[in-house]
Amino acid sequence: MRKRLFSIASLLLVGFASQAQEVKFEEYDLDNGLHVILHQDNSAPIITTAVMYHVGAKDENPERTGFAHFFEHLLFEGTKNIERGQWFKIVSSNGGSNNANTTDDRTYYYEVFPSNNLQLGLWMESERMLHPVINQIGVDTQNEVVKEEKRLRVDNQPYGHLLEEIKKNMFKKHPYKGTTIGKMEHLDAATLDEFMAFNKKFYVPNNATLVVAGDFKTAETKKMIKDYFATIPRGKEIERNFPKEDPIMEQFRAKAYDQNIQIPMVIASYRTPSFKTRDARVLDMISSYLSSGKSSKLYKRLVDDKKMALAAQAVNISQEDYGTYAVLALPLGEVTLDALIAEMDDEIKKIQTELISEKDYQKLQNKFENNFVNSNASVQGIANSLARYNVLYGDTNLINNEIDIYRSITREEIKKVANKYLQSNQRLILEYLPAEKTQEKK
Repeated sequence: MRKRLFSIASLLLVGFASQAQEVKFEEYDLDNGLHVILHQDNSAPIITTAVMYHVGAKDENPERTGFAHFFEHLLFEGTKNIERGQWFKIVSSNGGSNNANTTDDRTYYYEVFPSNNLQLGLWMESERMLHPVINQIGVDTQNEVVKEEKRLRVDNQPYGHLLEEIKKNMFKKHPYKGTTIGKMEHLDAATLDEFMAFNKKFYVPNNATLVVAGDFKTAETKKMIKDYFATIPRGKEIERNFPKEDPIMEQFRAKAYDQNIQIPMVIASYRTPSFKTRDARVLDMISSYLSSGKSSKLYKRLVDDKKMALAAQAVNISQEDYGTYAVLALPLGEVTLDALIAEMDDEIKKIQTELISEKDYQKLQNKFENNFVNSNASVQGIANSLARYNVLYGDTNLINNEIDIYRSITREEIKKVANKYLQSNQRLILEYLPAEKTQEKK
């Protein structure tokens, strides 16, 4: 009886996700190449205006890293028609909020306003695109802001350099070997002309997607978009030809040291494909199976049952060109790092040699259905998803049908993909150690 109830609940969840969560949208291009996506939801008087630029850390000159993240800050400095320091005041005084974020692959700006301020949101984003003021005062100001952010979030944060150490070892040719925040000496050495050239190249309509989501009237909104954005000049076409990585053919090891930690960490890291691929989505499921929640395999084995680790996790760090799959753990007491690796390998070996149970498979499906529902639960979340799927995947409708890909993944595929990518001869073993200890027991 309990099994039948479990199955019925699962079917209800699938039905809810497939019917209630369809996101309707309209998309079109302006003559200057700006891609526009409209999602109308008149259930609440809220509007989100957002622009995603297809520029991230991987697009930078390797001698000038940190530019994309720097522009996340710099393009709030002001414009021809917005005085320096007034951007956030204008937004907040009109009942809105705004923010921005940067990855290796894209930069995203957005505002959330009461819907009667849609015109203001569109005007501000058009100002950012057409009339940014890039001068030495703004550059110097934001340089200090970025340095403080790096000190706070990276340099003084326990395990703050972990991702940096993984990336620089996993990638030898591709620009993913760097960090999103970049090197401060590169920003210090950059000239104003270099910042202006970066803006002219990447922050152009044909390298951007504008999303308007929420409570609006379609005809009026289209007219405003045309009025504010259509006259912005098209930029030169951007060519991307990043170097390809050589396959990892044998296991290699590295060490890194962190003055902010007392407990070491060991990481097994594997290079994986772009998040556009089906295999990347299978790897998402494998990471959830291994370490999502306290009942997951790695946590239960290493933390609960054997009491060998303080924490254990598997994560699929998937990006536009490549991905990195990392399995990590923090030892408890005198447990050695190699002992943790052996335990993690054994758990992966089970996935490679046996089909996961039907119960665990259904649990995975339920988790991904729930994630899908939650990601589209707000207008702001929908705006982000629409922009991301269009800019990075080239398929906006994935907001509706990506969940079908996850639904179609089989237990046999999970086994096959684990064998394809999670082999011990295709990985880095990174020992992330306290700085004061030059040798760690193994």
